[in-house]
Amino acid sequence: MATKHEHETSLELILEHPKQYNVFLLNDDYTSMDFVVEILMTVFRKNFQDAHAIMIAVHQKGRGLCGVYPYEVAETKVHQVGTLARENGFPLKAVMEEA
Repeated sequence: MATKHEHETSLELILEHPKQYNVFLLNDDYTSMDFVVEILMTVFRKNFQDAHAIMIAVHQKGRGLCGVYPYEVAETKVHQVGTLARENGFPLKAVMEEA
């Protein structure tokens, strides 16, 4: 049986290092650059300069990293992007990948 100290240490490791997920926006031929910047500022809380830089990466490289989050947060942000894109008539898509 593990000692009390061993149990606390293993629990701390679990709590300190949840899996992290990268969230990317994917390029498409229809979503406006302004809408991508708006999504980055509202959903991902980026300032205008960072949002613009990520939008350029999406445009030039096919995808851009929006942030790294725990699973539930990443999943929520992917869902928010899809919902807002559909509501505004754009096919913009976000995906998450384990970091």
